[in-house]
Amino acid sequence: MDSFDMGRVTYLILLLAFVGGWVIVEFRGRMGSALRIAMAWGLIFLAVAAGYGLWTEMAPTLSPRQEALEGGEISIPRAPDGHYYITLQIEGTDIRFMADTGASSVLLSARDARRLGIDPDSLIYLGTARTANGEVRTARVLLTDVRLGEITDLTLPALVNEGDLDISLLGMSYLRRFDISISGDRMILRR
Repeated sequence: MDSFDMGRVTYLILLLAFVGGWVIVEFRGRMGSALRIAMAWGLIFLAVAAGYGLWTEMAPTLSPRQEALEGGEISIPRAPDGHYYITLQIEGTDIRFMADTGASSVLLSARDARRLGIDPDSLIYLGTARTANGEVRTARVLLTDVRLGEITDLTLPALVNEGDLDISLLGMSYLRRFDISISGDRMILRR
């Protein structure tokens, strides 16, 4: 245990002693009442923790997902934020993109590049891209074995973003390979 961890442990012991001392003084002669209150707060804490755990596990299954339809069509539902999110399988790894018809290229976030085995720190950033957050430097990469449902592309040129990007963007360099239509709250991709 290093000195930083020892400081944390000391702080927690002092905090526990302070709160415990307060409880003993406040509930002197009424320890049964103190234990009931402590158990009620403990159960409330456990219920909140369990609810959070269930939500993080179930949230991806509750939101509508893309689905492959007959005839090679892919149906992508509009998300509550108004965007369309598409999950591509690249070299066996699922990467979630926001469909961006205003972007000319596929733009990977540094986090998604790392998930694909690309080290963003070792790339040479020669290009630039204009984003909503301003101009960012980019590096070219070539993605292989890109799958969307039953549709497979052997290669896909992409850019890795050097700046902060929360989600990768699926631009027209990929989307133009499809006929795109929007019907109601669904984007339909056909090839």
